[in-house]
Amino acid sequence: MPLWVVVLVAGLVTLGETTLGVGLLLPGETVLIAAAMAVPDVPAAVLVTGVVAVAAAGGDTIGYAIGRRFGSRLRESRLIGRMGRDSWDDAARTLRRHGSWAVLCARFLPVVRTMTPAAAGASGLPLRRFLPAVAVGATAWAAMHVTAGFLLREAAKEFEHAFGLFGWIVLAVVVVAGVVAWRVRRRRADARRAAIEATASAQK
Repeated sequence: MPLWVVVLVAGLVTLGETTLGVGLLLPGETVLIAAAMAVPDVPAAVLVTGVVAVAAAGGDTIGYAIGRRFGSRLRESRLIGRMGRDSWDDAARTLRRHGSWAVLCARFLPVVRTMTPAAAGASGLPLRRFLPAVAVGATAWAAMHVTAGFLLREAAKEFEHAFGLFGWIVLAVVVVAGVVAWRVRRRRADARRAAIEATASAQK
């Protein structure tokens, strides 16, 4: 696969996952590691890291701007309802306690990282505190997963040498099964959350 395609896909997927309201079938980490496994050398891995870091920071900043624009009303929107108001409340609570540190740490938590930038904007966290946390978190997150993917690529060469095509087939089955299990677990969690919110609304 051409390097520019790998870079483009990794950047767009990251931007899509981190921008509030854009749902994806796969967690960003999975796509990023796969992209890193496709790069030919260290300079290419550094390029992917830079593009992904910028895309992640850009998506977070868009989420922050949405939060600043709509404020606390955003919590009652259908968008947040679909993503989970409990996650929004958790993000808001953590922001009140830890401020910009919460923004930095949220980068490493799926779902929460999508909510936190918008919650930060809605809470009034100053942009001058938000941006440094986003920059550090996005860079560290990108570097960590690209490095992991690149190292896996090197390990894959040894794997192929040792086990050949059959080993790759087994590995592919395991990966697909893992992704399916992740999706099923997430859907069940969303269904439980929706049921709890519906019950709470009915009791009001």
